[in-house]
Amino acid sequence: MADILILIPARMASTRLPGKPLAEIAGEPMIVHVLRRAQAAKLGAVVVATDSPAVAAAVEKSGGSAVMTRADHNSGSDRIFEALGKVDPDGSAKIIVNVQGDLPTLSPGDIAAALGPLSDQAVDVSTLAAEIRTPAERSNSNVVKVVGTPVGPARLRALYFTRATAPFGEGPLYHHIGLYAFRRSALERFVRLPPSPLEQREKLEQLRALEAGMRIDVTIVDTVPLGVDTPEDLETARAMLTSRS
Repeated sequence: MADILILIPARMASTRLPGKPLAEIAGEPMIVHVLRRAQAAKLGAVVVATDSPAVAAAVEKSGGSAVMTRADHNSGSDRIFEALGKVDPDGSAKIIVNVQGDLPTLSPGDIAAALGPLSDQAVDVSTLAAEIRTPAERSNSNVVKVVGTPVGPARLRALYFTRATAPFGEGPLYHHIGLYAFRRSALERFVRLPPSPLEQREKLEQLRALEAGMRIDVTIVDTVPLGVDTPEDLETARAMLTSRS
């Protein structure tokens, strides 16, 4: 679809797992696994945005497309915005999907599901979450929770994102999945906003959008993909994907 562009930010300078885009999983670099899952969603063109010639070379060797970006970006959103200007300077793409480069088990169907809320013109950004099923995750500050109000089947309007256990009381909690689909105009606005107070306090970039009055809706999916942040996560991903191959 010409009006949808999937961008995958991939930087080499990970603190906990340096060089992780090129970490080998089941015979291929992790970034190639993510690329192929994004391509399998069949939503539109897929491009990896990276600061590393080695990552770009690995992507291109696999038959994918890559674009070089600066190394000094503070966030994946900033990186994909630079890439957008290079890949689509004429503005053909109206919806930009930011798929994190460390989600090698992400379901292509979930990428497509993330776009659903954008059929509502009132929505600026859409994302994903899954119900927390493991008790330990409810109080884990590394698990970001989305607090939202239902606006339809398997869909919330986000009111807040937090590392705390929220909301209080009986009922489901939702584990936020860091994949975003932006209207192009929303992405342009977002990257020009300064960091917001709650964003800096929670260390959650998406709060900048909410504090600015932008609307984020959430599609509820069945499972959380494995995010590879540590050597232990990498070994888990290897075990999962090797068993499938």
